[in-house]
Amino acid sequence: MSDKFQATIIGGGPGGYVCAIRLAQLGFKTACIESRGALGGTCLNVGCIPSKSLLNLSENYHKAKSFDQLGIEVGQIKLNLEKMMKNKEKAVDVLTKGVEFLFKKNKVTYFKGTGSLNSNNQIKITDSNKKEILINSDKIIISTGSEAQELPGTKFDEKIILSSTGALSLNSVPKKMLIVGGGYIGLEMGSVWSRLGSEVHVVEFLDHITPGMDKEISKEFMKILKKQGIKFHMETKVENIKKNTNSATVTISNKDGKQSQIETDVVLISVGRKPNTKNLNLENIGVKLDNKKRVKVNKNFETNIQNIYAIGDVIEGPMLAHKAEEEGIAVAELIAGQSGHVNYNVIPGVIYTTPEVAAVGQTEEILKEKNVKYKVGKFSFMANSRAKAINEAEGFVKILADEMSDKVLGVHLIGPHAGELIAEMAVAMEFGASAEDIARTCHAHPTFSEAIKEAALSVDKRAIHS
Repeated sequence: MSDKFQATIIGGGPGGYVCAIRLAQLGFKTACIESRGALGGTCLNVGCIPSKSLLNLSENYHKAKSFDQLGIEVGQIKLNLEKMMKNKEKAVDVLTKGVEFLFKKNKVTYFKGTGSLNSNNQIKITDSNKKEILINSDKIIISTGSEAQELPGTKFDEKIILSSTGALSLNSVPKKMLIVGGGYIGLEMGSVWSRLGSEVHVVEFLDHITPGMDKEISKEFMKILKKQGIKFHMETKVENIKKNTNSATVTISNKDGKQSQIETDVVLISVGRKPNTKNLNLENIGVKLDNKKRVKVNKNFETNIQNIYAIGDVIEGPMLAHKAEEEGIAVAELIAGQSGHVNYNVIPGVIYTTPEVAAVGQTEEILKEKNVKYKVGKFSFMANSRAKAINEAEGFVKILADEMSDKVLGVHLIGPHAGELIAEMAVAMEFGASAEDIARTCHAHPTFSEAIKEAALSVDKRAIHS
């Protein structure tokens, strides 16, 4: 007899494990299947968490090299990459074990193996020894995440041709690194290795980095990264990548069609991610996919098969861990007959470089496209006393508010701790706040958050410190 569950999640990433815990809290007999051998998905194992560890450690190393300028005299600063990587692995290990503990605490049954659908109620689980078991489930939630997209004709070997996974585990600092794609992941990884001593080149097909970001922020961001030593090849296409014994030769062409070659130790392909929907047997069950191989769902995350749902990177929307988490909670509550909901207009995005970049809501470009009349308030960290006191005064805050109602429509930051500061504005927007509401809220002094208050004052041209 196969085990019977009320709800089963295929995929134990941020969306899947959160969904499993919430279903268990709501009283469902719940199972979660994860093929990686560790819970947390790409985010916790080979994405968000290890990259943030390396970003922090590389930033500390970079800062330590200029301590003497701040009146802190130490001996020669040396890089021990092996120890740095072990520190990163320790953080991942502690957190993945933490999720396993949460499963035990909430009585979620955890299956290590690869899940595929035998029918709309039955799942086959194949473990690492090719042993198969069958389980039955009333409800099935697909939360299998995404994987790095390869360039046509190029395969990841994670030694010379890297995905983000390989870029997080190099055993030596490459003299030169070429990154294909100027998005979030590529720029974060470029920052890490640039600080540790690599000569980093970024090849981007568009005329700006971080597609989809507010253009003014994007322009400032690129200016700062250039100052940090990262070299950009804009409006440039990768024609060919030839792998050599210990290096690669990358042929690129600019907008005029002129070709050139760059010799590099490693190439990081960072051109986006694709949903993990293969090997789930979805087509045979009749679950409909769109032209990007994403699972089609309605507003309640239901597929065309009544008891099968999907969340996270396998459905439409930004491929962000916190978006998947919100959907995991929402679908669990909807299955329980409650009013699960995700506000897609208030999902923040953060780039964890130095300085950080963060945004929530609409960009100026989108508002113009929609013919929405808006006001802009800006405030530079150069005029923020906390930022100046600790020599982290690059960047600014930008608030977009409706011209008539003053409702905040979008917020864009580049500056110190932007990823934390954006949370205030996400909460404000969730409650429909106006720029005036933010401006009249007392912010502690001296804090970075005062820059948000001043930007809100600036919406009506009454900033105090600029």
